[in-house]
Amino acid sequence: MVDNSFNRTPQSERLHIALFGRRNAGKSSLINALTGQQTALVSDVPGTTTDPVSKSMEILPLGPCVLIDTAGFDDSGTVGDLRAERTREVIKQTDIAIIVTDGLSLEDEVRWAGLLKQANVPFVAVLNKVDLLQDTPTTLLADIAKRLGCDAIAVSALKGTGLDLLKQTLAGLAPEGEKQSLTGSLAQAGDTVLLVMPQDPQAPKGRLILPQVQTLRDLMDKGCVAICCTTEDIDRTLAALREPPHLLITDSQVFDIVEKKKPAESLLTSFSVLMAAHKGDIRFFVRSAMAIDRLTEQSRVLIAEACTHAPLAEDIGREKIPRMLRQRVGQGLTIDIAAGKDFPDDVTSYDLVIHCGGCMFNRRFMLQRVDQCRHQGTPMTNYGITIAHIKGILGKVALP
Repeated sequence: MVDNSFNRTPQSERLHIALFGRRNAGKSSLINALTGQQTALVSDVPGTTTDPVSKSMEILPLGPCVLIDTAGFDDSGTVGDLRAERTREVIKQTDIAIIVTDGLSLEDEVRWAGLLKQANVPFVAVLNKVDLLQDTPTTLLADIAKRLGCDAIAVSALKGTGLDLLKQTLAGLAPEGEKQSLTGSLAQAGDTVLLVMPQDPQAPKGRLILPQVQTLRDLMDKGCVAICCTTEDIDRTLAALREPPHLLITDSQVFDIVEKKKPAESLLTSFSVLMAAHKGDIRFFVRSAMAIDRLTEQSRVLIAEACTHAPLAEDIGREKIPRMLRQRVGQGLTIDIAAGKDFPDDVTSYDLVIHCGGCMFNRRFMLQRVDQCRHQGTPMTNYGITIAHIKGILGKVALP
């Protein structure tokens, strides 16, 4: 089987569009109509969709998207409550929401519209199954728009009515700045950029890790000259260049090695720092790194990983950073690990949160965690910033 993963936009870089609504409102049918495929299971039995289901698609004029089908928010009973909670969790990663309704009873829809507004998620209401209505639903659409506080569009997933208008409306709601460059102002067209990429046991066999691939593509899109080498080949690669590179991008774990070898006129940053700026709030991360200096053996630190994986030897989040911190602070330092979408609702008991680059999360999901930490008064930084601060070279690292 041919692996075409390099030819596809990573899910974390796609626009996340979630569909919310009561059971049997037609969410799954609408997803199938938007994608032109039988993406979601459709049934007349209420509650067919039990857990959030994601489908990556290219949809014009939206571009690369992830459509998320959710369980009905009116699900009941013990299991239904769990499904509804999982549906609420989807809001954290939603860039744009669609509330699907039949317009007959809007109490639930009004409540969920309030949740979306509270989370600053733009949304549109869809009056689905209009092919079953006798008259043009102008009055009903106006009532839905007024009560939910958003645009309301009449759609027939069965006949395709209103789909073009819905796509145009979604495009207009897309967040600004989601297409920002990964390298920002650090690299411009014509610049030579050297990527120093150690291939340790954490790197997938035969492939590059996602931040390296994304950085390469970003530099190519800009018209930069990108040159790659391993840590062991830095000297030979620099000697082969006619002029020093404008920028060196490296793995945070070898920051100190690369910093000693780089030409004085070259800028230095890391893949993790680039991801921190691309996904989160780099200035907040840098300020929060100062909390490392205040840690004691009585402190608590949370290390958060975006992906769930079986850690290998010398895992950066589970072994290397904890070892660096304990060597600096003392062996009594308490360090907890959170992986994937598991993240405490209350982080006030922690003196510092250290997050990975978040390459597996979309920007909204990462910013939700940043805002949570900021509002709860807990400093939050990331792997690359942490390592640079501990090694005393954070002031020499170029920030996007």
